[in-house]
Amino acid sequence: MTKLLGKDPTRLGQPAGKTHPSPDPFPLEFADGTPTALREKLEALLGKDQVRARTIDLVRYASDASHYRLFPQVIVSPSTESDIIKLHRFCREEGHHLTFRAGGSSLNGQSLSDDILVDVRSNFRGLVVNPDTITVKPGETLINVLAVLNRKGRKIGPDPASSSIATIGGILSNNSGGMRCRVDMDSYHSIRQMRIILPSGTVVDTRDPNANERLRDQEPEIYNGLLALKSTIENDAELKAKIRRKFTIRNTNALRLDAFLDFDTPVDILMHLMIGAEGILGFIAEAEIATVAHPKMAAVTWVMMPKMDLAANYVDRLVKAGAESVELLASPAMREAVGSFPGAHEEWLNLPEDMAALLLEVAADDEESLQAKMQAARDALQDADLLQPLDFMREPTDIKNAWEIRAGLVPLAGAKRDQGCSLITEDVCYPPERIGEATKDLLALLDKYNYPLLVMGHATFGNLHFCMTPNFEVPEEVDRYDAFLQEFAEMTLDKYEGSLKAEHGTGVNMAPFVQREWGETAFNLMWKIKELLDPHGILAPDIKLTRDQKLHIKNFKSHPKIEDIANPCVECGFCESVCPSRHVTTTPRQRIVIRREMARQPEDSPLLTNLLQQNEYDGINTCAVDSSCYIACPISIDTGKMVKLFRQMEQTRATEKVALTLAKHWDKVEAAGRAGLTATDAVTSVLGSDLGSTALTLLTEAVRLVVDPDLMYTAREGLPPAATWDPPHTARETAKAVYFPACINRMFGDDHGSLAHTLVNLSARAGQPLWIPEVDGLCCGTPFTSKGFKAAQEYMATKLQKAILEWTDNGRLPLVCDAASCTHGIVENIPGVKILDAVEWAHSLLPHLTVTHKLDSLVVHPTCSMQHLGLVDDFTDVAQSIATHVEIPLGAHCCGTAGDRGLLHPELTEAATLDERSGISSFESEHGPADAYASANRTCEMGLNQHSGKDYQHIIYLLEKATR
Repeated sequence: MTKLLGKDPTRLGQPAGKTHPSPDPFPLEFADGTPTALREKLEALLGKDQVRARTIDLVRYASDASHYRLFPQVIVSPSTESDIIKLHRFCREEGHHLTFRAGGSSLNGQSLSDDILVDVRSNFRGLVVNPDTITVKPGETLINVLAVLNRKGRKIGPDPASSSIATIGGILSNNSGGMRCRVDMDSYHSIRQMRIILPSGTVVDTRDPNANERLRDQEPEIYNGLLALKSTIENDAELKAKIRRKFTIRNTNALRLDAFLDFDTPVDILMHLMIGAEGILGFIAEAEIATVAHPKMAAVTWVMMPKMDLAANYVDRLVKAGAESVELLASPAMREAVGSFPGAHEEWLNLPEDMAALLLEVAADDEESLQAKMQAARDALQDADLLQPLDFMREPTDIKNAWEIRAGLVPLAGAKRDQGCSLITEDVCYPPERIGEATKDLLALLDKYNYPLLVMGHATFGNLHFCMTPNFEVPEEVDRYDAFLQEFAEMTLDKYEGSLKAEHGTGVNMAPFVQREWGETAFNLMWKIKELLDPHGILAPDIKLTRDQKLHIKNFKSHPKIEDIANPCVECGFCESVCPSRHVTTTPRQRIVIRREMARQPEDSPLLTNLLQQNEYDGINTCAVDSSCYIACPISIDTGKMVKLFRQMEQTRATEKVALTLAKHWDKVEAAGRAGLTATDAVTSVLGSDLGSTALTLLTEAVRLVVDPDLMYTAREGLPPAATWDPPHTARETAKAVYFPACINRMFGDDHGSLAHTLVNLSARAGQPLWIPEVDGLCCGTPFTSKGFKAAQEYMATKLQKAILEWTDNGRLPLVCDAASCTHGIVENIPGVKILDAVEWAHSLLPHLTVTHKLDSLVVHPTCSMQHLGLVDDFTDVAQSIATHVEIPLGAHCCGTAGDRGLLHPELTEAATLDERSGISSFESEHGPADAYASANRTCEMGLNQHSGKDYQHIIYLLEKATR
């Protein structure tokens, strides 16, 4: 049924510029999603809510961060260990196979499947901090783990750059390293206990003191088989020596055969075999990992050297002098950084070709120790030919900027790649003492094959990263890539005895080279381990171990052209951890993946038709367009802006006309909004809270059946009270700033009183009076922008700009707005005038105010607009001025209210605040309820109030009370 004022999803169509058929469109046999028989069986097995079988579900999980792509038949999201056991049994009995996927940040294709893909991120989450360890579920992201541990002064060893998206399950399964992770701190050496579900369904809990006896009784073949393999390895002196030698440096291109040498019991061997196994041996249901002390302070400096080998030769000295981390960057990489990162210096553009730099970090718990480490580093470099003096940076911003260069160079290469090209991030390890020589050889090899000369890496560990950008739609490019890998393997293994994979795992990319690296004896032993633990081959076939020597040049992912704003995306997934809709529909990465699939499909494809229809809710309506993804993305892709464009494309002439009419009569819209909210209050008052709420819900849901639900509010979560718009008296003549009360504060009431009166009183108290002009009928335009009404937005922006220039005397006075999202909208649209958010204004008032009483504790929610405006520090400063303890809850990101989006789709706000609500609960379980809860945007406060049950208010109210 076509709904009144409804958008037309078919107007979105395919991206412009499609010129030729795609080599990898999703097969049309999945136009209606998962095959019916498979879907019904899995729904009966796990429950309908845990099976994702629509076309759009299959498409969005067909890609990970690698350059490969497989077409899953179904996505399942098990919630218990029992579900995992059921899935294992189903695969054994029905002839299916499965692959586990958590963050999907894998770079070698190890989180893809052409059968059952098992999402473990959604439900296997949670952690418990112990004195010297942390117990974690596999779906918990590393960034959450580190945030919790940091408050205790602890951390875990692995610290990959993908911490925002990488999960503990993936980190353990890939034995991920990072910039500061020594070999003795990696997952293999940090694991203390584990709960494992074998393909047979047997659960092995290493914490059980009788675990070995249980394994012997339940799985005698596995128990005895592991002991037999141990005996075989221990009695082969040559193999034993090779295993010891290979694992003295980082190596993830194998199963951990050293487990048979390091441990005596089958359970201990099994637990350590699971590390780096990439999900091919069993499921890690829970892990206990050792923690280490987190240094309290740090300093970084650039060590600029004229030659690569000279720089590399000082790495070992610096490590022995106490360096926390030493990163190596070749000069081409540093030149690329200029203009893209605030910490990159313009003079780097003139660096000679064979020059290199070390990014050196030292860390300690106190000032004296840190100074000593800085001096030790200077002493180690005393005879070095430095191109510039050492200049240790101590400011957190400077340290962050330096590390952003190192972490952002690979995505930057992806952003600059030609249309249609993939980004491949390779990972190799050489003996640290030969890192300089190896780097020169690697650069020469890249140059020979005409690949970018972007080489960088964890020099401390001999671990290098480099990039390639081939276009796999060109057959010659596939041949070139294959030839490069063959020569690269020869150089790495024969000349340097290095590791073809150091920390990114094997995946399908290096699986054909495992035998080349380890030899036939070790390779066959790995297969024996696989067949012993997974005799039916149900777990991740061809990942890690394969007999297909051409696997690495199959199933490449194409990169069809889409909208310019998202076209550079490399699908790394860094955006996902902050996306408001991540727990309810799709993420920014998935929205881009879906759009690319639209480009791949033939014009008359039924799969395309279904994808467009399903994407309307999943990809467009439930996007908060808050652009938090822009902040999280290493190359600043704004998927929210892309969705705004989609909404604009879907508008019809009728909807555009209605929107423009509303913009031209916004004063009447305000009045009608207040009247409508007053009427809902009256209904509730007459019928009572429960009955009134039910009546309003039935009414709004009935209207949403015939009117586009993206325009009609729902009352399912209640509606806010109406504001009484009665602005205080102010004078222009004495004003220090113009005050523009946002229309959301003029329409939506607040139990804490009038924000306008409160801010005016506070400013007067500080001797900085405000003036409120006639503002009825004026709006920042954000409601029209977010819904894709271009003409209405342009009309309102022009009208407001004219008014602001008049009010401020062409910018002589600053303008203050009292809603962060509205401030953000005005700043973007009206240059030439100093626009201040109420938070920033309040921060400027602090020196003129006296806090007479403080709160003991205050929980705050920095909004996404504050982050865009750079006001989070100001916000926390204001909070700290009025409270002894200020808490930003773990998991606090955009609340998903997004103006009125939370009123249109309350499930978005409910999902967006899930992690933050958990963070509040954790805080309250330790400290008790806070004295107050604050933010700085009325609609955000409304959404937080509804879904957290806490009384959030604008921080201006609290500051005014504290300074009376």
